[in-house]
Amino acid sequence: MHPATALTAGVVGLGAGVLAWSTLVEPRAFVLRRAEVPVLPPGSAALRVLHVTDLHLVPGQDYRADWLRGLDALEPDLVISTGDNLAHLAAVPAVLDAYGPLLHRPGAFVLGSNDYFPPVPKNPLRYFDDSHRRGSELTRRRLPTHDLVRGFTQAGWTDLDNARARLPVAGLDLELVGVDDPHLGYDRYPLVSAPAAADADLTIGVCHAPYQRVLDAMARDGAALLVAGHTHGGQVCVPFHGALVTNCDLDTGRVKGLSRWWEGAGSTPSDEAPADAAYLHVSAGLGASPYSPFRLACRPEATLLTLVPRD
Repeated sequence: MHPATALTAGVVGLGAGVLAWSTLVEPRAFVLRRAEVPVLPPGSAALRVLHVTDLHLVPGQDYRADWLRGLDALEPDLVISTGDNLAHLAAVPAVLDAYGPLLHRPGAFVLGSNDYFPPVPKNPLRYFDDSHRRGSELTRRRLPTHDLVRGFTQAGWTDLDNARARLPVAGLDLELVGVDDPHLGYDRYPLVSAPAAADADLTIGVCHAPYQRVLDAMARDGAALLVAGHTHGGQVCVPFHGALVTNCDLDTGRVKGLSRWWEGAGSTPSDEAPADAAYLHVSAGLGASPYSPFRLACRPEATLLTLVPRD
């Protein structure tokens, strides 16, 4: 075989292998992340918070639903869902079934863009500029959002879309504040803005898309823990380098996992974090749009956050 032909064949074979891995293997390679977060008052018992996001479920994806349902075995004290559960007009019953026994535990949720509008095909290169943020990818069709919200709230979960609530969990008094999806511009944080309650054991800020305007406002008000999804961890990452995009104005260094956030953190080096900076957890999530079902160097995930006393 001519060297050039052999090289071409090798490149084509490698590309085919990467494509097969990223569409057939890695999207099913679910992983449970664990992180310890020191945000509770001294002397408090640890609190186990399960953070789930970006399920993007289509009916019939039993492998994803079964894995999520099985997380109930972790016996979390609180479940927080940060949106984008739906990927099909008929997905609500499948989503509620996927959460299954987790709905019987204390829980709270916010919505994402794909809880309002179904996914559509789009050019992935748009993620490298800001055109994907202008809403043009949304269709006039609407998902049955109210059915999803009703299913969650009837199970006893708290709707945090532009809302503030108090929730007793495992002997702790939690204050939760959240916004509707910032990616769609549905966030109305000024309506619920207030200093963190002095008599609460912990204030948690919840949003789907971690835009800096929302994170800054929540941190300014004193939320000690912020949780978000939306980024898919970059979804298609470069091995040994990481994410190329975040699908919002968050930097790629915080695209997934636990980091610190404070007002102005987006323009300040991370080694200058103040001592009272909030902890930010961004989950890479469990799914992706059925029109771009790829995962590369970014396994689908949920996270068990173990909240422990501050030093």
